[in-house]
Amino acid sequence: MKAETKSPLKKNGAADSKLSGRIWFNICLFGFTGQMAWTLENMYFNTFLYNTVYEGGKVTGSLSSMTAIKLMVAFSAATAVITTFIMGNLSDRVNKRKIFISLGYIIWGITTGAFGFITKDNIGSLFGISDSYKVITATAVTVIVMDCVMTFFGSTSNDSAFNAWITDITTPKNRATAESVLAILPVVAMVVVIAFGGMIDAIGGYPVFFFAIGGFVIVCGILGLFTLKDSRSGVHEKSGNYWKDLIYGFKPSVVKENSKLYLAFIAICLFQTAVQVFFPYLLIYLQHSLGFNIEDLLGYVTKPVLIAAPFVIIALVAVIVLVGKLIDKIGKNILLFVAIALFTVGLFAASFMHTAGKFALAAIPLFAGYGLLGIMLNSTVRDYTPEDKTGLFQGIRMIFFVLIPMIVGPSIGDRVCKAYAGGTYVGDDGLSNYEPCAQMFLAAAIVALLVLIPCIILRKKGINKNTDIKE
Repeated sequence: MKAETKSPLKKNGAADSKLSGRIWFNICLFGFTGQMAWTLENMYFNTFLYNTVYEGGKVTGSLSSMTAIKLMVAFSAATAVITTFIMGNLSDRVNKRKIFISLGYIIWGITTGAFGFITKDNIGSLFGISDSYKVITATAVTVIVMDCVMTFFGSTSNDSAFNAWITDITTPKNRATAESVLAILPVVAMVVVIAFGGMIDAIGGYPVFFFAIGGFVIVCGILGLFTLKDSRSGVHEKSGNYWKDLIYGFKPSVVKENSKLYLAFIAICLFQTAVQVFFPYLLIYLQHSLGFNIEDLLGYVTKPVLIAAPFVIIALVAVIVLVGKLIDKIGKNILLFVAIALFTVGLFAASFMHTAGKFALAAIPLFAGYGLLGIMLNSTVRDYTPEDKTGLFQGIRMIFFVLIPMIVGPSIGDRVCKAYAGGTYVGDDGLSNYEPCAQMFLAAAIVALLVLIPCIILRKKGINKNTDIKE
């Protein structure tokens, strides 16, 4: 007998558009905490490896610092995609989410905090190595392996189970609202982690930093044991072959049957590829091409600014959430193309803005469009994900949302910058690099225009699943 796949947390009728306070608490708690852990990995594991293991490039092993970092990023990305396929499918088959989320976060926090114990002295003692060259290599390899272990539990709990839980507990009547909140959390998490990371030396170095973030993730997982309600019945799904299900989403018949879902996947893939054309080089571009200096900006942070900042942030959050509610109410027919226009125009304008002040003007439509487009495309993917395969399709989502864009996007940006670079700069590794150029935004705009193709087809097929909205 096939297990009931509809979420027990979903209600019927008009109540479909409302999420309880308890659900909102868990969305914010697990969403924010997960983004903190991912921000730590994406921004600080590289610097930890370079500054601590390789002592700022002053020492080396059989793996150079740059090679070690590249390997860590590559293996981590592969681990994330493979894990999401395997564990998402498993959570569907056992018909549970809570145990994967809560227990997953606890172990995720433990593996994150474990980085605080990784030192050259500890690794040398553990493996009985005294040669400094071999110790550096062994320590670098340990960091790479531990990053994959940490990513496994992060992808299990966050990428597969938590994302599937969000899809389970939301409906086409409230998904854009939920996505608007989820869109805010990475920014908030990044600000918190960067602020905390800026005090690394003052708080006792990287170990304390890793222990603190890891501990927070553990506490989140423990809280979830009491606050999180499972979105699935827990009745074991025994039908079908587990390993065959892993390739389910690649079958032509499945793609045809779920054409709207795959059109949304293609749109997200093109959108994220456009973002990755410029985003990896954005900070370097601001610093070295536009002469933007964060220290100069801090000079404008006066007492009145600090007092006003929280109110501005609250107002911004309120606007984003209201936009999500508006999307849920009137649909995506018009707003989707408004978002594409804002994003593309912003990118196009940015390619002609050669001072920090002018660039800031172009950044307004650019990031407004970026936020809107992300909210609508993500909610569309959730709308058309089959309820009995929600976990399984998280792996497919990772391919279109992360894997392809992170390979193709930076490659386009790199080629454009090499062709049009106006100068060079010396990086933290002491090596000379070409400066990112304004033309990368133009290249990103061209890719962004391609998003129109799947979106126009989606519009013709009927993009809104909410039956209260007229197409």
